[in-house]
Amino acid sequence: MDSRSINLRGIAGSAGNIMQGLGGFVFGNENATSSEDSYVERYLDRISNGVRAEDRRAAMTELQSLVAESRQAQMAVGAIGFPVLLHILREDREDVELIRGALETLVSALTPIETSHGPKNEVQPAPMNSDLLSRESENISLLLSLLSEDDFYVRYYTLQLLTALITNSPKRLQEAILSIPRGITVLMDMLMDREVIRNEALLLLTYLTREAEEIKKIVVFEGAFEKIFSIIKEEGGSDGGVVVQDCLELLKNLIRNNASNQILLRETIGYDPLVSILKLRRGSAYNFTQQKTVNLLYALETVELLLISGGEPGKDNNRQANQTAFAQKKILDHLLLLGVESPWAPVAVRCMALRCIGDVVMGNPNNLNALAIRQVGEGPQVESALNAIFRIVLRASLVQEFLAADYVFKCFCEKNPEGQTLLASTVPNALSLAPVESANLPFGSLLLQALVSFESNGDTETCCRAASVLSLILKDNLHCKEKVLKIEIDALAPSLGPTKEPLLHQIVKYLALISSKISKENQSPTLPKDNSAYLLPLLLRLLVTWLADCPSAVACFLGPPTHLTYFLELVSNENIGVYARGLTAVVLGECVIYNKTNENGKDQFAIADAISQKVGLTSYFLRFDELAKRFKSLPSASYLHSKPLKRTSTASMIEEPQEEIESEENTLRGESENENPVILEIFDEEFVSLVGKLETGIREGVMDIFSHTKSKVAVLPAELEQKNGEADGDYVKRLREFVERQCNEMQDLLARNATLAEELVRAGGSATLSDSSNKQSTGRERVQSESLRQDFQEATRRIEALKAQNSKLEAEAANFKSLALKLESDLKSLSDAYNSLEQANVQLEAEVKSLRNPDLERIKEEAREEAQKETEGELNDLLVCLGQEQSKVERLSARLAELGEDVDKLLEGIGDDAALQDGDEDDE
Repeated sequence: MDSRSINLRGIAGSAGNIMQGLGGFVFGNENATSSEDSYVERYLDRISNGVRAEDRRAAMTELQSLVAESRQAQMAVGAIGFPVLLHILREDREDVELIRGALETLVSALTPIETSHGPKNEVQPAPMNSDLLSRESENISLLLSLLSEDDFYVRYYTLQLLTALITNSPKRLQEAILSIPRGITVLMDMLMDREVIRNEALLLLTYLTREAEEIKKIVVFEGAFEKIFSIIKEEGGSDGGVVVQDCLELLKNLIRNNASNQILLRETIGYDPLVSILKLRRGSAYNFTQQKTVNLLYALETVELLLISGGEPGKDNNRQANQTAFAQKKILDHLLLLGVESPWAPVAVRCMALRCIGDVVMGNPNNLNALAIRQVGEGPQVESALNAIFRIVLRASLVQEFLAADYVFKCFCEKNPEGQTLLASTVPNALSLAPVESANLPFGSLLLQALVSFESNGDTETCCRAASVLSLILKDNLHCKEKVLKIEIDALAPSLGPTKEPLLHQIVKYLALISSKISKENQSPTLPKDNSAYLLPLLLRLLVTWLADCPSAVACFLGPPTHLTYFLELVSNENIGVYARGLTAVVLGECVIYNKTNENGKDQFAIADAISQKVGLTSYFLRFDELAKRFKSLPSASYLHSKPLKRTSTASMIEEPQEEIESEENTLRGESENENPVILEIFDEEFVSLVGKLETGIREGVMDIFSHTKSKVAVLPAELEQKNGEADGDYVKRLREFVERQCNEMQDLLARNATLAEELVRAGGSATLSDSSNKQSTGRERVQSESLRQDFQEATRRIEALKAQNSKLEAEAANFKSLALKLESDLKSLSDAYNSLEQANVQLEAEVKSLRNPDLERIKEEAREEAQKETEGELNDLLVCLGQEQSKVERLSARLAELGEDVDKLLEGIGDDAALQDGDEDDE
């Protein structure tokens, strides 16, 4: 036996307990022995101790087939077979066919076997074997050394084996490869190998670079960018196959959240190879295969990763540099062609392209100006890019596409007052509700037409989408708010003639109609739901944004007295949802803190008092708490947009985008409302922060209002006038007493208001206010006295209620008592009946016992006498018969004698024949 022989019995003996334990745990019987185990041991023995090379190869082939089909065989190989297989990889390099078989067997041992039967919690051998094989870094080093072999299949199966290891044990394999000198270099060299080897190496590197930053650095240092784009170009760019997808996935791993790698890519290769993947030829872009769509999505996501703002100064500078570099490569032209000018493109590609447009221009003045002046289309169909994107906002049939187009306007208007003013400047000062051809209208006219579409044709969806864009234009821009506030809508009333109404009043009217419709739908279980829960929040977001820090808008809003009355009712409407109620409370609060009017019934005091009287401050502030709680449960926009595309999810997203949207809505469903994707988009971090600041200001403003008098000018009462004949000294003394009394009452009133406001704000929720130390003790005492009086009244009412409840309980107790007496009598009757039954039962048992134990001797004697009588009768009958027969014989003998016959001779032997016949019968 040579050096390659291994004592398999020793290995099996040391691993026997493991195999029994694992086999019992998996298959439910700790003492069970499987035929696969014996086969595996037999094959391993032939492989290890075989003399002829052909026998060893044949045993390896049979072992590989068995392991590929049986989990038990996988478990057995993991327990006792790895030393044998690794020994072959280390010592038998000259036998290429045997090396191939060993590698293929290891790959099969690490590949999960899917079965339709078996328990769900069944232990999977593949992960356990992966963990066992990757536990020693020497094993990984051995596998990497095989990549330098000349045989194609040896390198191929080695890469497959490493991919299986990284799939099941990523952390351990990453650490092992990092500890091996030139480990990553060997893998990178595989990218220049034959096509099949290269593709396997791509998959392996993709797994390795998902989270390991050190591996990313080494891969980039080894020239990964050049090799990736070289392969993409060789495969045909976006028209290539799945290899292009794998290359782009590896590229995304290298640049995701890695500014240094992004800078290296920008300054070495540049973004031209990436932008070239997005190029489409006009007129020939109708052929969007599924793989081409996936490749474009991966390329667009790569662009998005390079344009994500990290929030840190360094990362933000890198993002701006990436924006500039992309703009120099004319990426806006390609993105507009994909997202705006290609209605035949898959919706997923259009949405991703629109979001990339927003990312390219956000916070970049040059790119913002470029988008503002950009034209799309050809010939007579040329129009502004922003107009075309706005049409997508209005006409998109899928919510995802509407949100993507709306995201472009969000990025365009964010911290861009010049762009907001540019869009607002195109809005006309007046608009008629009569239908107008909108083919070549400017942006502002398109916006107004969409806003009043509810009035003309009842299109709530278009109106609310336009309101979303208008809120972006007005955000943090007082000039635009004042400009749009002056817009008047000309409505034709048959009886009154032409009338004009501010656009803000139209928005409130539409909001009332939509809320009434939604409230009716939620109240009635029979009415169909149109999934329009986000329409009210869209309009209310516009009002919140418009009224914020704009007193003139607040004055316009409070113009018609019905507006305040309606909003006071809306904030208490339980059928419109948490978001709508919370935003309504914010609008009412803005009417308090941004109210500069002194008109009676519309000033700060009147609004705050109306809220207190109609809603109640506690209930009012509770709306803020409910809204804040829902805001906290929403995922951030960065989380929603940072989910990477995966091979398993891309195809379904392309084929069924509507199903994906519905799936996302169901996944993000809240407790009482459907968390529509529109809700997640409009309630971004900036808007949530704005609402938080407004809530703090509203709480402090309401407390301040209730802590001060309504007016600084007081009307002097008539008792302050000097009476006729009253001396000056007495008059002065009376005035002094009156003033002192009024001062004390005023201080008490101020202290009471301050204390009540402070307590209500605290009861409402989130604002923490310090105790006021300058309030008079008398005010505190009066507040406490009033509180005690109210508590006493409440206690009295509770006592009366308890008395009534006690009387009711006593009546019920009397009824129960009578019922108990009745039941007791019934129970006594039942007891008597039961006793009588017991007595009858005893008697029956006695009878049965007497029947079961008779006088046996007497019965036997009677039976014996009766049998004797019957026997004697039968014997007498037999004797009579014998006598009759004897007489017959005698007569017959006499007759025969008369006839001359010898009777004795005739009778001779008759008895013997009978005896002989009886003897024969006995013998038989």
